[in-house]
Amino acid sequence: MSSEQSVASTENEERIRRFLAIASHDLQSPLRHIAMYAEILLDDLAGKLDGDQLNSLQTILDKAQAAQRLTKALMGFAGGTPQVTATNIDLDSLVNEIWADLTSEVTASGATLRHGNLPAITSDAAIVRVALMNVIANALIHRGSSPPIVAIEADEDAAGVTIRVSDNGPGIDPAHQGKVFDAFWKLPPDGRPVGPGLGLTAAREMLLPLGGSIRLEHSDKDGSRFAISLPSPGA
Repeated sequence: MSSEQSVASTENEERIRRFLAIASHDLQSPLRHIAMYAEILLDDLAGKLDGDQLNSLQTILDKAQAAQRLTKALMGFAGGTPQVTATNIDLDSLVNEIWADLTSEVTASGATLRHGNLPAITSDAAIVRVALMNVIANALIHRGSSPPIVAIEADEDAAGVTIRVSDNGPGIDPAHQGKVFDAFWKLPPDGRPVGPGLGLTAAREMLLPLGGSIRLEHSDKDGSRFAISLPSPGA
């Protein structure tokens, strides 16, 4: 890498950190109020609402609290002091929750999710969610003429777990595969939506404090496969 490229890379990293710091800071207040009012409504109306209405309110509260945890993680990353909270994660449940969060994209594209029994792991749930969400969402956005099929599998060994997310999309031109994790890089227009944008960059950077990584493992005309690697606790 030339000195000019090194300077540009450093400036880009600082640009990302400033963006994440501002965005996550500004989201804290509205998210706090959404969670607070959802709690108030649950307390005041618990005996007056039916089951579906209560479930909807509880979902609002759960999603607001999850977003609060994510923005705090982003603020820590942007400030250079990422806070990692290791918890038990049921990957089956997490993948299904992410798929449910993408209901509008799934419905619009006629997408199908395939996965077997995924393992339970110990890691930071907010960060793992960010990484999986971005890869799955990209598979739904950058699709071919056929309805998207997203397949997820995980392999475990003593060193940790590798989660692979495959799709049946049009693939990424070999000339561009090395750029998909560059911040704000956009695929050249070819009739499909642009992106990947910032999502994959943020996922890669947020995985670093975990000792984890994300990479494009394979891509051709039959689809792409991304691999997310996470170390075992203490590894």
